[in-house]
Amino acid sequence: MRVVVMGCGRVGANLAVKLQVAGHDVSIIDRDPTAFRRLPDDFGGTTVKGVGFDQEVLRRAGVEGADAFAAVSSGDNSNIIAARVARETFHVPKVVARIYDAKRAAVYERLGIPTVATVPWTTDRFISALGEADADEVAWTEPAGEVAIVRLTVHESWVGTSVTLFQENTGSRVSFINRLGLPLLPGPKAVLQQDDQVFVAALVDNLEKVRSVAAGVAPETD
Repeated sequence: MRVVVMGCGRVGANLAVKLQVAGHDVSIIDRDPTAFRRLPDDFGGTTVKGVGFDQEVLRRAGVEGADAFAAVSSGDNSNIIAARVARETFHVPKVVARIYDAKRAAVYERLGIPTVATVPWTTDRFISALGEADADEVAWTEPAGEVAIVRLTVHESWVGTSVTLFQENTGSRVSFINRLGLPLLPGPKAVLQQDDQVFVAALVDNLEKVRSVAAGVAPETD
């Protein structure tokens, strides 16, 4: 997997190293060349000096062939601009932005860009954000075999849709969401984000319909 990381601070450097050790092709961008000193001498990835939302800098980092992009610099504005450029200009399939201001995160959710607060990042969380886990896994079935909790494959068109509307259309109840490796109990105003792993409770006899609706295109709303 080809991954571009923007920001070679403590978080970015640690993420880049772990991804590279895991066998991924990694490029890391930072405007300060001294930041690359955080990387070990045997780092096998590519370092690129420049502003992480500059298109030419991103091209030099290999964003045009990237499978994923992580904006983890120390600035919210830089992270969200870079994330949008990666997604909207270069069409990188998986984009994640680190956001310090929790109030801004709700706005970016509506743009369909997954965010993570200032908690310690791990490679596992990033891989989780890439949506590589097996889909439609039955997590639990009650003893009578009538109700199950299942992880759904959710079509990208549901991104930005309220959990309430998702439940109404699928005939299920969202039990919890795995967002970037962190469990989330959705509130009444919660919306689905890109790469969310959605776990729902549903009648076993209704699972085929639930899966079909979730995997299909979301209905248009006024």
